[in-house]
Amino acid sequence: MGSLRVRFGLLVGSAAALVVLAAIGLYGALHAAERTLDATLDAQVRLELIAELSGRLTEFGLAAVEAVGDNPGRPERLANARNEVDRALNAVDDGLSRAVAGAGGVLDRTQYTARARPLARLRAARAMLDRQVAQIQREPDPTRRADAIRGALNGFGAVTGQPLTFLVEAERRAVEASSSEVRALAARMRGVAVAAALVIVLLLILLHQSLTRPILRRIEAIRAGAAAIGRGELDTRLAVASRDELGLLVASFNRMAARLKRREARVAADRAALEEIVARATADLRGANARLEEIDRSRRRFFADVSHELRTPLTVILGECDLAARSPDTPEHLRPAIATIRKRAVRLHRRVGDMLRVARSESGQIELERRPVSLAAILAEAVESCAPEARRRRIALALEPSAADAEVMADAEWLRQIVEGLIDNALRHAAGATRVSVGFAARGSGAAVTVADDGPGFPPETEALFERFRRGDGPGPAPAGFGIGLALARWVVERHDGTIRLESGGPGARVTLELPGDETREDAA
Repeated sequence: MGSLRVRFGLLVGSAAALVVLAAIGLYGALHAAERTLDATLDAQVRLELIAELSGRLTEFGLAAVEAVGDNPGRPERLANARNEVDRALNAVDDGLSRAVAGAGGVLDRTQYTARARPLARLRAARAMLDRQVAQIQREPDPTRRADAIRGALNGFGAVTGQPLTFLVEAERRAVEASSSEVRALAARMRGVAVAAALVIVLLLILLHQSLTRPILRRIEAIRAGAAAIGRGELDTRLAVASRDELGLLVASFNRMAARLKRREARVAADRAALEEIVARATADLRGANARLEEIDRSRRRFFADVSHELRTPLTVILGECDLAARSPDTPEHLRPAIATIRKRAVRLHRRVGDMLRVARSESGQIELERRPVSLAAILAEAVESCAPEARRRRIALALEPSAADAEVMADAEWLRQIVEGLIDNALRHAAGATRVSVGFAARGSGAAVTVADDGPGFPPETEALFERFRRGDGPGPAPAGFGIGLALARWVVERHDGTIRLESGGPGARVTLELPGDETREDAA
């Protein structure tokens, strides 16, 4: 009973030991390679910083020449060039400090520390040229100023050339040393890999001959019996040659074959019944899919037909409005009404276009064109559009002033339509209301839009108002509507990644829209 367990334990233990040894070797090699690669990359970064420093020094020299010339340029250019030189010097100094902190040996730290002296010389050269420029600027004679700045620049170039050359050469040697170390490490890793491969092959051959080969022969016999069972030869039986784990497995195999033979008949009968059930369900599903497709086609045809039917009279209305607006015979007191009719017709024409696109699209969804828009402009337009209805109902409609404009990512047309719908709801359904106010405020990267009235407020079941075709009774003769205003508002706001909230109290009702801002612009800022 225990013989196979001991053999498999030995096999697993040997494999685990090989894996551990390989992992240790691989970890050491990767650690060394990573350290060498980091040193190479750091040296490359320092070379780039030194190259940038050289360019900044050149720009500083040119700015110095311009500062003492006959037509001095902007005075801040010399100061900016000086600041850029100091920033580049600090960047190189920081890179050397990190290299000293990460150096593994005393020799490496000494080499990195020695590079600080050229940096000090470069700082002194920059300060000296700065002082010389200040002195030269006080010289009234242009010829003397030119000679003096030429001599100062020659001295500046002589002083800065050697330290820069030293720093570049030192970093180049560091890169070459790291590259040599990488090549040496790769050669060592190849040798170790070859030796490890030979050892592993020898161990695997030994384990195969002593452990796995005898077991595989017995397993092959079981596999052949299983293949025979798979071909439907359920009378196949295997000989039990031993009483170890494989012997027990063979006995279980024989019992399994006997049970399979008994169950085959039952499975065949169950399969026939199941196939009949699946066939009926498939036929029902195909019929349901066909009905759904026909309903969808009818819906699309309906939207397309309605859109086409509405487009023609809307086009006529727009044309007549344009003719009336251009005609000199049109009375002046009718022109505002004509402009309002045309504006509403244009908006309705856009909504008809949306319906037609929905009918023609595969998804059946309206596509929003989101871009950064001004809330102040949208709310002002919505209030202006609803002002005649408010005056007719003798309700004060006001746009609350805000300290600053707010910008959100939204479809301007849909957002304006939603705000107009909320204002219209307040005018029609707020019984006894005398005032409706519209305002906005910045919140984080976005903004919040509020439409509030001083009426009786919302009923307790506010969430039910978002259901489609849920209608509320407005005061007076106003129609109840189709009940899709708040449902459409929630759909549009959620497509804008925002939220809509209904609140009561105080008295009055308040609808709040939370809209996101332009996150790309926030990140850039």
